[in-house]
Amino acid sequence: MFLREVDEALRQDQMLGAMKRYGLLVGALVTLLLLGLGGYLWWGNHRDAQSAERSEKFTIALDQIEAGNLAGGATALVPLTEGSGGSAAAAKLMQASIALEQGRQAEAIKGFAAIAADSSAPQPFRDLAAIREVATQFDTMPPQQVVDRLKPLAVPGNPWFGSAGELVGMAYLKLGKNQLAGPLFAAISRDKTAPDSLRSRARQMAGLLGVDAIDDVAKAAGIVAEGSAAPTQP
Repeated sequence: MFLREVDEALRQDQMLGAMKRYGLLVGALVTLLLLGLGGYLWWGNHRDAQSAERSEKFTIALDQIEAGNLAGGATALVPLTEGSGGSAAAAKLMQASIALEQGRQAEAIKGFAAIAADSSAPQPFRDLAAIREVATQFDTMPPQQVVDRLKPLAVPGNPWFGSAGELVGMAYLKLGKNQLAGPLFAAISRDKTAPDSLRSRARQMAGLLGVDAIDDVAKAAGIVAEGSAAPTQP
């Protein structure tokens, strides 16, 4: 019993010594951990509040645009274009679209091009901006440049296949490459994710180019894949 009491006293003395030696460091670590946790929780709550506020402002801007007040909608979008991310890219896209609607084509093209080149913007917004940029200046843009810009998007399975594919198909026609345009239009006409109006136009174009959009499914798909993989000669 005497040895046990000595051992317990020794352990208590060691524990007190460890507390004196490391107690301040442990307390500091615990404090930092609690401060970090509190800061993270505050940041998450602040971010959610900002996101809700931006969504509300964007909704107000859309309401003004739908009511025909394009100038008011553009002004309401200005604070939302600051920063980066999806909400800023959406606001900038809307501003460029308003400029196009108001006849300010050069400003709209510049806006779409800026979004397409913005590495901080989500890729879907960048792809849409690239399509809008090309579509806005399609009549004056060299057809080979249209193909170079949009061919990566004009492939089956891409979310923008229909819109990008139609522009690439029209550029192929300008280049005299009907053998690539026809199958591409046929593939678009079979894309169930594309709008019905776009599929109808593509089906008519495929028929005019001698490609059966319904019967020549396998053949057209093979030619489209070959045209997408092979380099296009000017």
